[in-house]
Amino acid sequence: MRNYTQNRELSWLKFNERVLEEATDKTVPLLERLKFISIFTSNLDEFFMVRVGSLYDMKEVDPTCEDKRSGMTPGQQLMQIYKSVTQLNELRESVFTGVEKQLRLRGVSGLLYSELEKEEKDYVMEYYKAAIEPVLSPQIVDTHHPFPHLDNKSLYIGSLLKKKKGYLFGIIPVPKVLPEILVLPGSELRYILTENIIYQFVTSIFSMFEVVESTKLCVTRNADINLEDENYADEIDFRNKMKLLLKKRKRLSVVRLEVSEYISKELEGYFCNRFGIEPYQIMVCKAPMNMSYVFSLESKLDQMKKRNLLYKPFKPVKPLIDNNTSIIRSISKKDVMLSYPYDSMDLFLKLLKEASVDERVISIKITLYRVASKAKLVEYLCEAAENGKDVIVLIELRARFDEQNNIDWSEQLEEAGCKVMYGFEGYKVHSKICLITYKESNTIKYITQVGTGNYNEKTAKMYTDVCLMTGRKEIGQDANEFFKNMSIGNLYGEYKHLLVAPVSLKSKVLELIGEEMKKGEQGLIQLKINSITDIDIIDKLKEASSAGVKINMIVRGICCIVPGVKNETENITVTSIVGRYLEHARIYDFGKGEEEKLFIASADFMTRNTENRVEVACPIYDEETKEKIKKILEVQTYDNVKARELFPDGNYRKKENHGTLVNAQEILSEEAEQQAQGVLELNLKKESFLYVLRNRFARRRGMTSR
Repeated sequence: MRNYTQNRELSWLKFNERVLEEATDKTVPLLERLKFISIFTSNLDEFFMVRVGSLYDMKEVDPTCEDKRSGMTPGQQLMQIYKSVTQLNELRESVFTGVEKQLRLRGVSGLLYSELEKEEKDYVMEYYKAAIEPVLSPQIVDTHHPFPHLDNKSLYIGSLLKKKKGYLFGIIPVPKVLPEILVLPGSELRYILTENIIYQFVTSIFSMFEVVESTKLCVTRNADINLEDENYADEIDFRNKMKLLLKKRKRLSVVRLEVSEYISKELEGYFCNRFGIEPYQIMVCKAPMNMSYVFSLESKLDQMKKRNLLYKPFKPVKPLIDNNTSIIRSISKKDVMLSYPYDSMDLFLKLLKEASVDERVISIKITLYRVASKAKLVEYLCEAAENGKDVIVLIELRARFDEQNNIDWSEQLEEAGCKVMYGFEGYKVHSKICLITYKESNTIKYITQVGTGNYNEKTAKMYTDVCLMTGRKEIGQDANEFFKNMSIGNLYGEYKHLLVAPVSLKSKVLELIGEEMKKGEQGLIQLKINSITDIDIIDKLKEASSAGVKINMIVRGICCIVPGVKNETENITVTSIVGRYLEHARIYDFGKGEEEKLFIASADFMTRNTENRVEVACPIYDEETKEKIKKILEVQTYDNVKARELFPDGNYRKKENHGTLVNAQEILSEEAEQQAQGVLELNLKKESFLYVLRNRFARRRGMTSR
């Protein structure tokens, strides 16, 4: 049994705990802290739908199967998960109560009905009679009224009712057509959740019965559908198959029941029988079960409250490029790198827009995984097709929880004349690559874009990602070969520069780790990824550490390798950064000096990415671009504000600081703003920003940086 690995699911729960910890950080504005509680809540919902659902499936298939990293069976993992989540829910309730209390002192109050002033209660009563009561569909459950299907993650009010001859159950769905909150009249922001209004009127809704007890409730269902297990007729096309799967997801088994109150043994037994669950799967949640309403509060604040309760607004910077010059021509001369959200995505969108009308452009080919619900990108692709360009879009319909959005976009793209492909059976296409092919002076040329994040105009303002645009012929030729292979269903093509999963990415990464091992203590590996679970890569990194190689890993989420274990991983450090923006970039850096090999990629080091998805990693050849990417790694290594270090005991602790606070995301934001204002000239030599930062550290300690 390995002593340097840990369980994937429990590692993820620790990540989500770090998200919740941001809501306790007094330097984070209060409404932003409430948002972190909301993010924690939605993260946990998805975890139960996907990961816990998968474990139940595994338990059914092979209950004795052991996790390679922890030796735990599916049942053992599930029991530990429910135990940990119970503790996390208690922490969430405590944090929520504290943040809400502080918000009330600043004029933002989420209230219960019992807390309202008389005039407010009258206002709520009028609203209930006019807007809520007419759309309610209460139901009792008896021999003539079967128990209804409860939709995944929908809110209900459940009541144990008493009549003359016994008991029955009553249920009230919280209508989805209603706003999540009702804002009360007044100068301060006072509001009440819609489910709390309905909860207040349960006795009048079931007036012909005695209401013994009531609770708000919400079921979480297994959403982990395995497409290959579905026995659909061969003549059903892939898009229709996905539509059928989405319908099936709504009816899958319950893996968690959330209730707002401590319930009686009678009601507990009733729920367990109805949903086929055990008592430990019922969780009491005093804080709201659905907190998406939090993000709507911002629009209801006046300017003074926004300044006090929210992060200082940051507008992504538009890279300095001559607007009078063709973007295609500019990129053909020099590589351009964008670092989201500090740089705006507009330059890439302008590139597509230019390509859609440029007479030289022959084709545009792109892979899409997650796209915004409103997307200029799709508009430009459609325009290109309508202008006679050959537009090929490989869209992944199985992007979890974005399936319907992608189905809608695929239909629109087809209608505009784009050629749409849907990937492969058993392999999701997760790569982020775009190829523009054009003809100039009777020569075929390419502009290739490769990124670490999705082509999503919304998340590009919230996720940290890296986007490379290059006119290098060698990269373009590989990209062209990639799209040819995708078009003919060939997963195992050969590439000279790009690393492509499932054929060459993992093997090349293992080879590069091996090359550093040969250097011993002179070896260096730096990795920035979201998750690492691939046991082969973990074992290879352990071997490299044992050989003396210094390995610096910045892993936002799941980390199944435990650093600092003597004689095993003692040369490995693992840092996790959770802050204002979601860290999302994947960067692989092997070696130093002239032998250094640097890549940006779409793939995390998870088995699903390295073996069961189509992923692309791109080498960085431009020295200036290399330095920009390395600067991201360096400043995040120095972070001692939002960074937490993973210790051999499997726990994370905040990094110590020695007088100089370094918040990597703030530094990169400030530097982007300064560059936009022309205050800070981009200097990537030793006199760079980070060189100054290092000297600041040294001066604090009475040393001189050399």
